[in-house]
Amino acid sequence: MMGQVETFKDFFCNELDSNGVIGGAFIFSKEGETVLKINHGVADIERGLYVDDDTLFHWASNTKTLTGIAIMQLRDRGCFSLEDRVIDFLPEIAVVRNPYGSIDEVTIRHLMNHSSGFRNPTYPYKTGHPSEPFEPREYSLVESKLPFTELLFRPGEQFGYSNLGIVFLGRIIELFSGDNYETYVEKNVFKPLGMDRSYFDCTPYHMIQHRSHSYFRENGALREGVFDADTGITTSNGGLNAPVRDMVKYLDFLVGNGPSDHSPLSRNSLEEMFSPSIRSDSDANGYRWMTTDVGLTFFIDDVDRDVFIGHGGDQNGFISYVEFNVKRRTFSIFVVNTTVITTDSSASEQEPDLIMRLRMETRKLHTSF
Repeated sequence: MMGQVETFKDFFCNELDSNGVIGGAFIFSKEGETVLKINHGVADIERGLYVDDDTLFHWASNTKTLTGIAIMQLRDRGCFSLEDRVIDFLPEIAVVRNPYGSIDEVTIRHLMNHSSGFRNPTYPYKTGHPSEPFEPREYSLVESKLPFTELLFRPGEQFGYSNLGIVFLGRIIELFSGDNYETYVEKNVFKPLGMDRSYFDCTPYHMIQHRSHSYFRENGALREGVFDADTGITTSNGGLNAPVRDMVKYLDFLVGNGPSDHSPLSRNSLEEMFSPSIRSDSDANGYRWMTTDVGLTFFIDDVDRDVFIGHGGDQNGFISYVEFNVKRRTFSIFVVNTTVITTDSSASEQEPDLIMRLRMETRKLHTSF
């Protein structure tokens, strides 16, 4: 087993180096014990900051699973049902056009499993001008475009990844809790799990020295991402920042390690989130081949009844994927701070890229332990 661990470590580091990735990290755990930990490369070139246990990464769309857990908490407290109509809580969506029926058909469950029919981008009207914010800072910007929004398919009929739908879930969390989204998650997820270095959007001043920068490498050329970007009103679908060690606490909770009296959500409700609800041919990062279904904000890959559950993130140069197998009690976490872009026309569309190669090799660790 340890020989395979060392082989994977060499593979991970070599893949990052040979593809021009500036820095990254990896964790593999079995039954609550760390089997392999890798901190590799540089977190910030200009500051000469190397990746270590304190490095703060951006986790992008992995945030959506926190939003899903918050919704399930409120559901379990009797605030609403997953079958409740979204329009009853967000009447502003009444102006959205549903060519397949009434907008009243969209439920909270549809938002949770990405089957609402809403578009993918939260705000798809950017021009690329430098004066524009990284993400819209006011919900009113999104609301103003709802009269020009149209559902892409009948709610519940198919999978269609939607950042906009998750923003609506964030609004519902704020409506029923009385807290803003960030405060609610800090109180009800971070604190119970001891994720004391996790936060949303811009980094607190006392932690900025540990913040990783991000980069894009296109055909060998390197450019910087936006440092310490503010995700604005899209926080509920992509605002999470944390060190890997806090993500370990989160994955321990999801797998079922640790005392249940500190769990933010019951195992029954977690299993409900992990249950297939609609078929999907791609995951949160847009990758095919390793996903079969969507649960409630989690992606599922059922390989001959060996079920892998996870989510990914891809934003502003950061790419990550977390995956776990409850039966095996294994989980893996990887994150890189560099998006590698190639425009090589000779590359086959069926040839796995860097991220898919990392995921495929990581899966082998799961099935070997």
